[in-house]
Amino acid sequence: MAKYKPTHEDQMVMLPISLQDQLVPGTLEHTINRLVDENIDLSVFDTRYNNDETGAAAIHPKVLLKVILLGYAKGLISSRQIERACQENIIFIALSYGHAPDHSTIAAFVSSMQNEIASIFSDILTVCNELELLGGTHFSLDGVKLSANVSKEWSGTLDELKHKRDKLQEKLKRVMAEHAQAAGDCRASLCQYLRA
Repeated sequence: MAKYKPTHEDQMVMLPISLQDQLVPGTLEHTINRLVDENIDLSVFDTRYNNDETGAAAIHPKVLLKVILLGYAKGLISSRQIERACQENIIFIALSYGHAPDHSTIAAFVSSMQNEIASIFSDILTVCNELELLGGTHFSLDGVKLSANVSKEWSGTLDELKHKRDKLQEKLKRVMAEHAQAAGDCRASLCQYLRA
């Protein structure tokens, strides 16, 4: 008679995980984390949050910036996809400090602060591209692929770099608008479903 180890689906397993150890130096997620924490002025978001005396504590804008940018880099342009990644993917869990923002928080952040986000994202992507961190393949936004290698087209004068940054900003605005549109379509179809 065959003898097998017992299988118990209901058993508890505790795995000690250091979230910051998941962000390995030299990776895109580590660079996004460091740039947002150390090099980006986030004071532009402080005026948007008026919950110092009343209301619940908000998820910090740096958390939302990190997970949205990494989500876009991974091809996740839906708030629900990013929410799910923050619940299931250890890299997203580490970037969000375990807070796991919900899809409505993500969608509201993107739709209400598109100009601020686009400027920050284009700065971060420019640095990541210069460090060759956009992968060995491509970084895709709205169907437009940016070469991730250091090529002649990404070197040049400061004016040329500013022009490329502006083009990148336009592409980011388009993908954020698509993200906001998808969230609006989802809300409309949910309302129709609930009325039926």
